[in-house]
Amino acid sequence: MVKKESMRFKDLFMIFLGCCLYGLGLAAINIPNHLAEGGATGITLIFRALFHIDPAYSTILINIPLLAIGYRFLGKRALYYTIFGTLMLSMWLWIWQRVPINIDIGHDMFIAGILAGLAGGFGSGLVYRFGGTTGGTDVIARIIEQKRGIPMGQTLFVLDAVVLTISLCYIDIRQMMYTLLAAFVFSKIVTFTQVGSYAERGILVISDNYQLIADQLMESLQRGASFVHVQGAYSKDEKKMVFCVLSPNELSEAKRIVNQLDPHAFISIIDVHEVIGEGFTYDSPTGKKVS
Repeated sequence: MVKKESMRFKDLFMIFLGCCLYGLGLAAINIPNHLAEGGATGITLIFRALFHIDPAYSTILINIPLLAIGYRFLGKRALYYTIFGTLMLSMWLWIWQRVPINIDIGHDMFIAGILAGLAGGFGSGLVYRFGGTTGGTDVIARIIEQKRGIPMGQTLFVLDAVVLTISLCYIDIRQMMYTLLAAFVFSKIVTFTQVGSYAERGILVISDNYQLIADQLMESLQRGASFVHVQGAYSKDEKKMVFCVLSPNELSEAKRIVNQLDPHAFISIIDVHEVIGEGFTYDSPTGKKVS
């Protein structure tokens, strides 16, 4: 129970921190350099340019109907985190617009676009990684990710492009091109921050010498291994497949071991984006974790 509460506090703190960084990018980079933004935040900037409405206030107003949609599709925890993220973004936008911060980039719009994408991407990525959103189209993107499995970064990039086109009512083509640069960097950084730099690989081996291969992998690489029961679709023959998670620099040695023990073995390398828990360590000679 204590662990659950500590994780909840960590989630809220990281959402708080992510909104702080995202709001800083908007107030100190986007607005001073006349860069637009995608999603609901981009709409708030349109309202600011045309009607002089503070984005800190319009952020809350725009998100009310979107949060109503989120209530139907998101769980209670995700909804609470989204409400918290929306309020935190609004708060930080209000603060950063009133704190004198000057980021001198020599009026270089290319640097402005890169910095805007980095700040927004890292900030939003932190929010998404810990279960929250900053409201707006983030809610729609999270629903699509849950229902369709499409990464939020891809969905947000498409939605951003739509809003940016509308933003031509107050920015010119040159500013829009740099804003699209920021949106592209934003989408890449969001995905990277969500997934992390995890670079493990999984090796799948089908061989009659499965036990020898597993033993040698565990002994030589000090990695845990598991057996997966498989059956040929045509022959109906049942075999045991060896599964082992490795770092990229161990792949060559692992393939050498397999080829030496069985030159006809089937080998497949797969990406492993994340390992949660301590699975596969119970079979490892040294208890070495894969994560």
